[in-house]
Amino acid sequence: NLPSLEFLLDVPIKLTVELGGCQISMRDLLQLNVGSVVQLDKSANASVDLFVNQKLVARGEVVVVEENFGIKLTEILTRPGVA
Repeated sequence: NLPSLEFLLDVPIKLTVELGGCQISMRDLLQLNVGSVVQLDKSANASVDLFVNQKLVARGEVVVVEENFGIKLTEILTRPGVA
């Protein structure tokens, strides 16, 4: 008999959502100020990536829930970590 793995259900994990990214020079980085806009490499209607412990597991859409951001899942990857 395999032991029950139910105890793992309460283990905390890190959940991260990646909205996008960009590459800029150090010169441009040092010129950023409050109010500066940094353009990301994804369009406004593109899916965001959902990571669990740095492994890509799903994609979704950004939504607003009351006054907080949330993610509406649109795709759950069958092979986590594979894009």
